[in-house]
Amino acid sequence: MGRPGIGLEEPEDDVEEHKLGLEDLLAWGKLLRERKEIDGAPAGIHLAGEYLNVRLKTGELAPLHANTAQRLYEQRRGRGNIVLKARQMGMTTWIAGQYFLRTITQEGVMTVQVAQTIEAAQSIFRMVQRMWENLPEELRTGPLKRSRNNIGQMSFPALDSEFRVVSASDENAGRGLTIHHLHCSEVSRWPRDASATLAGLRAALTPDGEICLESTPNGAYGCFYEEWMRASGNGPEESLVQHFFPWWLEPAYVSTAVTDMNVAELELMNRHGLSAGQIGFRRTLEQRYHGLRAQEFAEDAVSCFKSSGDCCFEVEAVEQRLRALGGPVQTKRGGALLVWLPPVPGKGYIVAVDTAGGGPDGDYAAMQVIERTTGMQCAELRQRLSLIETAKQAAALAREYNNALLVVERNNHGPAVLANLESTERYERVYERDGVPGWLTTANSKPAAISRMSTLLSESPQLFQSRRLLEECRSFVTFAGGRTGAANGSHDDCLMAMAIAQAVRAEMHR
Repeated sequence: MGRPGIGLEEPEDDVEEHKLGLEDLLAWGKLLRERKEIDGAPAGIHLAGEYLNVRLKTGELAPLHANTAQRLYEQRRGRGNIVLKARQMGMTTWIAGQYFLRTITQEGVMTVQVAQTIEAAQSIFRMVQRMWENLPEELRTGPLKRSRNNIGQMSFPALDSEFRVVSASDENAGRGLTIHHLHCSEVSRWPRDASATLAGLRAALTPDGEICLESTPNGAYGCFYEEWMRASGNGPEESLVQHFFPWWLEPAYVSTAVTDMNVAELELMNRHGLSAGQIGFRRTLEQRYHGLRAQEFAEDAVSCFKSSGDCCFEVEAVEQRLRALGGPVQTKRGGALLVWLPPVPGKGYIVAVDTAGGGPDGDYAAMQVIERTTGMQCAELRQRLSLIETAKQAAALAREYNNALLVVERNNHGPAVLANLESTERYERVYERDGVPGWLTTANSKPAAISRMSTLLSESPQLFQSRRLLEECRSFVTFAGGRTGAANGSHDDCLMAMAIAQAVRAEMHR
C-alpha cells in the first residue's frame, strides 16, 4: 500500500500513487507545530508510526508505534519538560524520533541531542540515521537529501535544517548554535559540571524553543535532581513540566506470577492495578539489583532518588533540615558571607578554613564560624579568593568573632595561607597539632570528621543553618574503591570547613 500525503485519499488502483515531496513535509510540520491530529491520532504519534523505523530489543526493524509512556508524554508535553523514568522505557528513542520529525518537516530548524558520553551520543546518532535510511526513497533522494553526514550531524539543505547529536563531555557542546529543539539525555550521569553545561545549552535555546531533560535517577544530588525538585507541572510558563514513568508502564516487564504476596506487594498491586506477573518481575529485580532496584526501576519520584546508597549522609535528614531552614540575618560580600548569629561578647568561637587555589574558575575557599560550646553554625563564607585574600578574610572573621581559634586546613594551599596569617595578618590564635600550625586532612582524619558530621546532622540538625552546606552534604558521596568526595559537578568546600570546625571542637571537649 502506498503512503498517502496529508489530506489525500488512499490512491485508487487506476490513479497514480502520490509521491511525497517538500509540500507534504511542510504540511506535516504545520500539523506538528499546531498539535493537530492525523487520522484521529496526534500528528507526532501518527507520523512516527507511519514513517519512522527503529531496531527492537529482539533485533528486528519495526515502526515506531507509541507505547503507554510515550503517549502519556505527548499528552502533557510542554515547551519545557523533565522526564524521570525507569530503565529502558523508550523515552530517548521517542524524543529523538519526535525531534527528528520536526527537523525534517520545518524550515530553519536546529535540533541538538546531548548524551552523557561519546559512546551514547554515537548510539543515538546511529538510531536517528536508521530513521532517515528507512524513510521513503522519494524523500531521501528529494527534499531530505543530505548535504553532509558527518559523525553526529545531518544537514538538510532543502529545509535549511540540521540535526546534531553531541556528548555532554564536550565542554563546548551547543555553543555558538541557535537551538530550536534541545534534548538532554541521562542528565543525572553527565560528567564534569553538568549544571554549567546545561546552562550553556539553555543559553543557545530560542525563546520559543522546546527542551526536554530526561534521565533515570542517580542519587538525591546533582544537576538532574535539582532540576526535578525545582520543576512543577503547575508552575509558571517557563517552568518544566514533570513527567514520571514507573517501570510497570512497560508491558514487557512481567515474569512468573506470584501468589504469596507480602503486605507491601499487595499494597503496590492494589494502588497501581498491577498483575501478579508484574509483582513476580519486581521480585526478580530485587534479586538482581538489591538496593538499587528502586533507582534503576523507579516506582515513585521520591524513593528512586534516595536508593543509590552512595551518599555519605542520611538523605532524609538533609531534606528535612533544608525544609526547615530560615534565612540569614545578614548577607555580606555580595552574598558570599552569610551571618545567622553575630558575635556575642564573652563567647568563644572557632573559625575553620578550607583553602583553595583561587582564580575565577578555581575552587571556592570556604570558612565556617561555630560556637565553641554548642557547635552552632554562626556564619559562612564561600568565595573564590586568592591565597592572600583568603588569609585576610579569615583573620578578619576570626577577629570579629572575639579572636576566635582559627583552624586552617594545611593540605595543598594551606601552608601559603598560614604563612600570610603569620607574616602579614599577624594573627596569633591559630590551631596547632603537635606543634605544627594547621589541620591536616588524612586518610584517617577525613572519614572521622565526615562520620561526626553525619551523626550531628541526624541527631542535632538545628546546628546547621546553611543551604549551601546542606546541599553539599546531599552530593557528598562514596566512590568506587571507598574514596569520598563531591559528586561530579558538585562542591564540598563548605562541608569540609564545617567538618574541620566540628572535629576541632570535639578535640577541645575531650
